[in-house]
Amino acid sequence: MVTLDLKTLTSTLGITRILELISNCICFSVMASVGLHDFSIWIWFLFTWSFSFCTTFLILILELFGLNQQLPFSWNDFTAAYSIGATLMVFATSVIMTVGFVKFDYAKFFATTFFSYFSFGLYLNEVNLIRKKSEEISAFLSTIPGFLKIIEAFVASIIFICLSLSPYPYYPELKWCVSVYSIGFIFDMFFIIVIICRLESWLPVLSDKVVLVFNVMGTVAYMIAVILWPVFGFKHITTEGCSTFAFCPWKMVIVITSMTCVNFVINIVNLVYSVRKQFFSQT
Repeated sequence: MVTLDLKTLTSTLGITRILELISNCICFSVMASVGLHDFSIWIWFLFTWSFSFCTTFLILILELFGLNQQLPFSWNDFTAAYSIGATLMVFATSVIMTVGFVKFDYAKFFATTFFSYFSFGLYLNEVNLIRKKSEEISAFLSTIPGFLKIIEAFVASIIFICLSLSPYPYYPELKWCVSVYSIGFIFDMFFIIVIICRLESWLPVLSDKVVLVFNVMGTVAYMIAVILWPVFGFKHITTEGCSTFAFCPWKMVIVITSMTCVNFVINIVNLVYSVRKQFFSQT
């Protein structure tokens, strides 16, 4: 039965989400008017704000009419995972806007950057409100390994965005690194979806031993990628043109190298937690 719950819109969380809709709409509208249609970073910007707007709007509608209670998955896990992901996406977008476009001294870029940071603050507040409100957040999102899985998937998505300006098509070693990023991202998303949909009892893939094996493989793969990417990524790459353009291949290689190191550290931390849980949890 559909019931109208107006408290969804008047609560602190509801007002926060309404402000998120307004801020994301402003960012999307202003940036779309710039018209950098063939720019992959520009596409990422529009995707971030449009995806955040549509998902937040959908969450508001479902909760307003009480339809979220009829969905066959954990609504609290879903909203918690989404708010964390949206916070990371909007924050990365804000930082890229600041670093890449502020030098152009263009009023639209300044306005978009301001509202993007405003959206980041709103989503950060949403994360805090959801974790205080919910009593059904699963162990996955309440532990450091689960939280790091979300961050790892997000970092991999940043790498994918930067690949269009990188030299990876010219070196098989870099293509191998891309396969590491892709496979890791797929497994991270798989684990997140399994947890949100509460399929742990149906799928034995989340047993401690299986997770340990995946963490070992991920750590070793990223350790190799940390070595290969900078060695071959900076090969024949110069800083020419970087002073003129907001982004250039040299900057993209730096970003990808940095993000590879971040995910390598995340895999190490997850591996440490898996080893402790598997071998020392009962001691």
